[in-house]
Amino acid sequence: MTLAEVLPIARQLTPAEKLRLVRILVDELDSSDTTGAALVDGETYSIYTPLDQYGAAADLLAAFPEIFVPGPEASKLT
Repeated sequence: MTLAEVLPIARQLTPAEKLRLVRILVDELDSSDTTGAALVDGETYSIYTPLDQYGAAADLLAAFPEIFVPGPEASKLT
């Protein structure tokens, strides 16, 4: 069965049934993973943070203009 065949059926499910379907699919993916864990206990991993990235919020607002930003400062950012 293809994804194109499954999606119309999945869209007819109730929200609870959709959540159960997602959980079943995730469990299947997890049990079929033969590569091991994505993260290894005790290892150190670098992550990106926006520290000192001044103007990042304004850039995001410009990239996604349909996002509503509440508060008095919102008008100053656009």
